[in-house]
Amino acid sequence: MTALPAPRFSAIDAAMTFFDTPEWLPLEFDPDADRVSWLRISEAGYRAASFLDHRMVGPTSAVMHSPWPAAPEEARRDAQYIFHIGNVGSTLISRLLDELPETLAVREPQLLRQLGADADFATVAALLSRTWRPDQRANVKATSFTSEIAARLVQPGSRALFLYVPPTAYLASILAGQNSWQTLEALGQIRLARLRSRCPGLTADLGVMHDGLKAALGWACEMTSLEAAAAALPGGSVLWMDFDTFLADPLRHFTAITDHFGIDVAAPRARAICEGPLMRLYSKALEYEYSAEVRRDTLAEARARHGRAIRDALDWLGGAASRYPAVAQAIRRAQGDA
Repeated sequence: MTALPAPRFSAIDAAMTFFDTPEWLPLEFDPDADRVSWLRISEAGYRAASFLDHRMVGPTSAVMHSPWPAAPEEARRDAQYIFHIGNVGSTLISRLLDELPETLAVREPQLLRQLGADADFATVAALLSRTWRPDQRANVKATSFTSEIAARLVQPGSRALFLYVPPTAYLASILAGQNSWQTLEALGQIRLARLRSRCPGLTADLGVMHDGLKAALGWACEMTSLEAAAAALPGGSVLWMDFDTFLADPLRHFTAITDHFGIDVAAPRARAICEGPLMRLYSKALEYEYSAEVRRDTLAEARARHGRAIRDALDWLGGAASRYPAVAQAIRRAQGDA
């Protein structure tokens, strides 16, 4: 982990109220010391960032520290959210929404990865809801493995988009990644424990599972986490969307997303966004080209190369679904039967 540089801020900065502006991002929270590290960031910085975490910190970054603040009762808590299972176009959707002046996209704030069930969610929601202008509304794209707290984060009156793909597409996308094994290893034990909370008695020996099986476990974990969150939220709060369905008709489904979030977008503007350059670039690194066609070809190649591992993984999911209603529900969702 990169060490934070020494604080550089003026007395005016230090006296500022954190809830007035998103200029100071709550980067890291140390609950033992009751200390928050804040990173100064511009509106352009938010727009450029794929990850609001330590990767943004450099030698000239302005960082300050404070105890955990208590949000005033009148603070805004109206952020909208994107939760997802990973590798399903969440950054692209966030960037498309960021083209709208009404939206401040907040992509993968590190703070969400540090929250437990006993966190001060009222204050977290207030910090995530800050905007540069009153007519803006924050839209927070969470990290894939933070869905366990989704139902606590989405405040009354706010809404969330839940992004996913069916198992075959997910498995192919994970196995196509050159460094996917690192993510599977890093999250394996945590995902297994999370999945067991919804599937008591589930057994899985990660030491002998190949990457396809670990990816299947990841899909089951993240999908059942989203299903549990959706069940806990008020009706109408959640819009489920299959990313490949989105790619088949971006304009139609982008309009459905903006309608869900209560954003009134004129048809010509929506079309210009969906036919613009973002649809042909790799969302996490805009200097690289990536399109729906490239994704389709990449997944087809992965299916051909890893066919046996994918079949094993689908069999594992089928077996889990036969034993655990939570996994069965996730598969029904993926098949369009939920």
